[in-house]
Amino acid sequence: MREFGFQQLVERSLNKNYRGPLYSKFLEAIDQYRLIEPGDKIAVALSGGKDSLLMAKLFQEFQKHGSIQFELFFMTMDPGFYQEDLDKHIKLCESVGIDLYVEKANIFEVTDRIAKENPCYLCARMRRGALYKIAKANGCNKLALGHHFDDVIETTLLNMFYAGQFKTMLPKAKSENYEGIELIRPMYFIKEKDIERFRKYHHLESMSCGCRIARNELDSKRKEIKLLIESLRKVYKNIDINIFRSAENVNMQNILGYYDDDGRYSFLDKYNK
Repeated sequence: MREFGFQQLVERSLNKNYRGPLYSKFLEAIDQYRLIEPGDKIAVALSGGKDSLLMAKLFQEFQKHGSIQFELFFMTMDPGFYQEDLDKHIKLCESVGIDLYVEKANIFEVTDRIAKENPCYLCARMRRGALYKIAKANGCNKLALGHHFDDVIETTLLNMFYAGQFKTMLPKAKSENYEGIELIRPMYFIKEKDIERFRKYHHLESMSCGCRIARNELDSKRKEIKLLIESLRKVYKNIDINIFRSAENVNMQNILGYYDDDGRYSFLDKYNK
């Protein structure tokens, strides 16, 4: 299956079998949040997992069939992957027509030394910074990440349960440290179950992350939230959609307070006005 015509088979399925749950949702996010503009050069970050691989193929399809002219730069930042896994990732990308640039770093080594018991936060910040740096060095003005619908609602609940704040993952954001670079998440409306169906259909093997979290040597709060949402879905069918919509239906007159760059506000500020 993976010999002659595998790339064409993958691309054809995105326009037929999986057009509704994957390609159409990709286009919907791009249109609704204005994620791509003419002349953009987009750095597409492939982590080795199923999500970013699908994102790369969706970008290629949009570049071929869409009405917006833009460039793509496919890249993988190697934070310390096992060489065997990295080689498998590069080979898979080649088999589906993705010309990949790889740049090495030593992030796993650094985070394991500095934050051995809870490395995820530091690792995520260092990896994001490295991706921005590579994107900017290669003339890109946008960095695309493969976060999907489930990542968004999990982040919302993570912030509520463990940080005591209502904050979600936005579909796009300007970089604070790298001027002229904007982060975009074009898979914002795509559900993980549909990505998994696509992966199984084509027998795509995702690369192991290589860190202790992925090998289940440490627990993960995100994993706890994922299991919670799965259990709630069994009772409330649309619980995931309601969590997602809560971030776009905030009633500012019925919250205790909020804050922005200009300061912090309480409902009392307007109570007697």
